[in-house]
Amino acid sequence: MDTVRIILALAAHKSWKVYQLDVKSAFLHGELMEDVYVEQPKGFEKKEELNKVYKLRKALYGLKQAPRAWFSRIEAYFLREGFEKCPSEQTLFVKTNNRGKLLIVSLYVDDLIYTGNDDAMMREFKDSMMKEFDMSDLGKMRYFLGLEVQQLQDGIFISQKKYAMDVLRRFGMEKSNAVLNPIVPGFKISKDESGIEVDGTFYKQLVGSLMYLTSTRPDLMYAVSLIARYMSQPTELHLMAAKRVLRYVKGTVGFGILYKKEASGVLTAYTDSDYAGCLEDRKSTSGYAFMMSSGAVAWSSRKQPIVTLSTTEAEFVAAAACACQAIWMKRVLKMLGCEGDKCTTVFCDNSSTIKLSKNPVMHGRSKHIGVRFHFLRDLSKEGVVQLVHCGSQEQIADVLTKPLKLEQFQKLRGLLGVCESPKVN
Repeated sequence: MDTVRIILALAAHKSWKVYQLDVKSAFLHGELMEDVYVEQPKGFEKKEELNKVYKLRKALYGLKQAPRAWFSRIEAYFLREGFEKCPSEQTLFVKTNNRGKLLIVSLYVDDLIYTGNDDAMMREFKDSMMKEFDMSDLGKMRYFLGLEVQQLQDGIFISQKKYAMDVLRRFGMEKSNAVLNPIVPGFKISKDESGIEVDGTFYKQLVGSLMYLTSTRPDLMYAVSLIARYMSQPTELHLMAAKRVLRYVKGTVGFGILYKKEASGVLTAYTDSDYAGCLEDRKSTSGYAFMMSSGAVAWSSRKQPIVTLSTTEAEFVAAAACACQAIWMKRVLKMLGCEGDKCTTVFCDNSSTIKLSKNPVMHGRSKHIGVRFHFLRDLSKEGVVQLVHCGSQEQIADVLTKPLKLEQFQKLRGLLGVCESPKVN
């Protein structure tokens, strides 16, 4: 999903059109490398040779090898056609001609999107694909992996309105009263061992459905990651918190992310943490958001793997995770022809963390921090990432780490690029 959003943000910034193809019966195109035998299908048996079996040359649906065989087949086709495979993202292929024109293809099983800055290359690619495989030409990208895509004059808007409505209907919340934020400010949630248990399967289905909704809704990320921690033994307290998220979805069902044409195409990041926020094990919550074309292209909200001993350490651990994601995203963008700045700017609202990333002057208070988190200091020294201070009120990643007051929540939601679907004239 990160790759798809990066491509859409880039296309919005460059005013490229994004198109979609679908491979019919994709797995049947896969060629097997192993010896695989199947019984004679019912109705097609050879009566005089009932003791024999068929040897497969191509894959069938249901074979463990089928997905791998299909991907190997289409990968070989792309490489034969002059595409270069991205080493950091296995499903991304890029082709550059001798005039410097670019064609970008992203593949997900049998769904394929493509864009670029040369119409002739895109037409040639589509014709070639139609000859090689049995394809459906779906035209401009409108619906991909549950994402609804609107390609507008001034940008690209992605949302999951239909999916959100389906989720509300599935869990009987389509007539519920809407609320303005997914979690009450100051609300704390715990295991609630003395609480009344609820149906675990129902709760897991609810949380799983909400998790997929976060593909276009970073404003839901913190609340959903919080309720997902209690799937092993949910109680009425946890179900109440989950239903509040659904009530928030009810009031913002048409919301999504708008990538704007006139906005900056430079990748920037925000990182934040909530120190010792978990009541059970006192672990902190890390959050980061990557912005491009005025919309979020990647985000995360998750509990840290260690117990930190200070706010500075918690922020440092969060920044290290953000820096790792930044390296990967820069490699993908480079493959897409966006060299950009060598150094990625990461905004952090903790001055001590910024100082610690630049030099070891605070060694006495940071010598216990794991070696792997000091990877951030090496990246900072090499100029790969640069931590820059920003005020807490402008820290976009704040919405991914803790419950906020309504006014601040709505402000940061807007800064993430989350808004209502724009009206098409």
